[in-house]
Amino acid sequence: MKDNLIDAIKEALLPEIRELKQITIKIESRMEEMSLRIGDTNTQIIELRKEMRETNRRIDNVREELTEKIDLQTARIDETNKRIDNVREELSEKIDLQTARIDMTNRRIDDLSGRIDNLSETVAQFREDFAEFKAREKIIEDILKRVGRLESKVIA
Repeated sequence: MKDNLIDAIKEALLPEIRELKQITIKIESRMEEMSLRIGDTNTQIIELRKEMRETNRRIDNVREELTEKIDLQTARIDETNKRIDNVREELSEKIDLQTARIDMTNRRIDDLSGRIDNLSETVAQFREDFAEFKAREKIIEDILKRVGRLESKVIA
């Protein structure tokens, strides 16, 4: 009976144990495949990390290079701004000098205009006096002619 019991247990359990062994072999095979895939993935991740480090290093180098160039350009812009400010100051001084000269010339022109106006008034007065003198001269000539005629009549 013991043997029968053992045989019955063997018959019931052995096919399941064999099936479990096959499943275990399949699982182990799948696990090996997954382990290989994970290993490949880890290798790819390591390579990607190396590439990322290299890319980051290159980015840092480019950033440093660009920062240097920007600093140089900023210095050039600052220098140009200083030169522009100096030129602006020089031009402002020159403009102020020219404005002063123009103001002085305008005062001289105003003075000359006043003198010309005075001269014009004097010439106008002179013309009036001259016209009056001419009129008197004609009167005197006329009087002299009359006196001459009277003298000729008196002498005759």
